[in-house]
Parts: sequence; structure tokens; C-alpha cells
Amino acid sequence: MADDRSGDKKHEATDHRRQKARDEGNVARSQDLSSAALLLVGVMLLDYTGPRMFQMMISFVTEELSSPLDWDSDARTAVLQFVKLLTKGGLAILPLMGGVLATSLIVHYAQVGVLWLPDKLGIDFSRINPIQGFQRLFSIVSVSRLGFGLVKIGLVAGVFLMGTWSRWDSILAMGSSDIETVGQIVWTTMIDLCRNVAAALLVLSVVDYGFQRWKYNQDLMMTDEELREEMKMMQGDPQVKSRRRKVQRDLAAQRLHAEVPTADVIVTNPTELAIALRYDPLTMSAPIVVAKGASLVAAQIRKIALVHGIPILERNPLAQTLFHQVEIGQPIPATEYAAVAEVLKTIYQVQGRSITDLTKALT
Repeated sequence: MADDRSGDKKHEATDHRRQKARDEGNVARSQDLSSAALLLVGVMLLDYTGPRMFQMMISFVTEELSSPLDWDSDARTAVLQFVKLLTKGGLAILPLMGGVLATSLIVHYAQVGVLWLPDKLGIDFSRINPIQGFQRLFSIVSVSRLGFGLVKIGLVAGVFLMGTWSRWDSILAMGSSDIETVGQIVWTTMIDLCRNVAAALLVLSVVDYGFQRWKYNQDLMMTDEELREEMKMMQGDPQVKSRRRKVQRDLAAQRLHAEVPTADVIVTNPTELAIALRYDPLTMSAPIVVAKGASLVAAQIRKIALVHGIPILERNPLAQTLFHQVEIGQPIPATEYAAVAEVLKTIYQVQGRSITDLTKALT
């Protein structure tokens, strides 16, 4: 018995399916990667700009506390003083905040690119459904996230313990050090520990991002039925296409039945091609092609010609030239006047028609 695997997801996702998922906000991304990158960059910027930032803040506070208070200041002066405070404070933390913001944008773009989803700004009530929330709480994804969180906690604790143990002698020596030395030791210790933790979390988050991309691709894989439905949607329903082709064939057949009976001769090659020519020396400057076709259409043209008693002549080179170079409703090229005149002359002689006008027109 044949193995029916139509329910298995064994086909790679098509570009249309991936774009549809992206438009719905379904993309591969890791929140841990963004958090770890922000933490690492933030710690590095704080290490680089921290002393200068603290010095600016200390100078600012010293300046403000050493200046006498103006009890008679009006509201405008108070507002200007408040703006001055915000400006100085903003300038002090601007490098840190700017670096963190730039890192956030870069990491987001690296993961998902430019993604604008205004529909996601609304409230999704299905996300606050208690029943669905309870189901998500005990899903495989939630369990895996819990396990990953426990690994992160253990990693952070291990890095802190190892970092503290390696600096234990310096920590014990702080009891006999002055306040400036103690502050420097605490600062360098915290920066180093935070940097090590951020680096470890970044490595772990890269692994998580790789897992998220793998899971994303697995979720987007398609079954046989899904692939067939998408192909049907993209290329059109086969039944609709079949009906459309039938209508087109019917219309073409109607045109043949209307135009072929008006022809004077059918030129063939000998069975593959058929070209119907009409010529009236009194109203036309040159013969025109009223119908043409190959294979089945050519056979239908010959059949209609036989029914209406229209002569059929085999002229291989002429049939090839007219079929490939002349469209329906157009006159024949001047280079074929002699060949067509010979064909029409033969038909006129058989039918006993005068060939005087024909000879004048096509010579």
C-alpha cells in the first residue's frame, strides 16, 4: 500500500509563504541577542565614558550647590534654569544613550531588516485570552524557554563567582585602602564582571538565534497539500484555466468560421501550416491574410475550406514565409507578390475568372 505522506512538512517554504509570514510579523529573531548586545555595548561605553560622565556630573552638582539661591526669581527664570539642568544632564549621558540606541537599531536590522507593521500597534485580544495563555504556559516552547532561562541564570552566577574569586585578594585589601582606591577597585571589578557576563550571554544568545532560525524554517515548511494550494493560488485554478482556454478556442473557431469562407485560396505546407488569402483587385492593393494556423488550427482551416469549396494549394516556402512574417489582417509583403500572383493566377484559370486585373495589380 502506498505511503501517504501528504500531511508531512517535507517541502521548503516558497518565497510567497516567507513573504506572507513576514508581512504578518512572523520572523526569526532572538530577544536575548538584542539584550546581550545592548548589555555588552552599554558596559563598554560606560567603561569608556563613565569617568568623564561622572566628572561632568560632579562639576555640575558642585557648581549648582555652590551658587547662591535666588529667592526672587520668577517663573521664566525657573524654567530657564530647569532647561539648563536638563541640557547639561543630557549632554553628560548622550554618548551612552546614543551608543545604546544605535546598537539596538543595528541588532534589530541585522535580525529582521526593515519591518513596518502598523497593524500590530492595535490590541490583540487573543493574546490576553486566559485559556490560550494557560495553554502557552505549558507548551513545549515555554518549557524550552524556561530551560534556557535557567541556563542563563547558572551562567551569570558562574561568571560572577569566578570573577569574584579571582579578585578575592583585592576585595579583602579594600579594608585598609583609602576611599579613592576602594572606589576604583569597585568600579573596575563591576565593569569587568558585567563585561564578562555580557560576553557570555552574547555567545549564548547567538546560539539561541541560530535555534530560532532553524525552528522558524521548520515551522514554515509545507505539506504536499499546502504546496498544491499555493501553486493553484499563484498560477490559477486548473479548472478555471481550462474553461478559459476552451472559451479562447471557441472564439478562435468562430473567427475561423467567419473569415475562412471569405478567402480565395488556402496555401498549405502541406499539413502543418495553412494560410487563408483574400484578394479583390478592385478594392485591395495587395492580398491579405484573413486566417492562419498550425497543426490542429491548420486542419480546421482546411476543413472549413473544403466545406465552402475554397481551393487549397501546397506551396511550402510561401506558406512558411506568410505564416512567420504576416499577421492576420495584414497584406502580404511585396517580396511575395510574384509567388502569390502565381497562386491566384492558377486559381483564376481553374475557376475561369479574368486575370487581367490581377496581372496589373501584382506585377
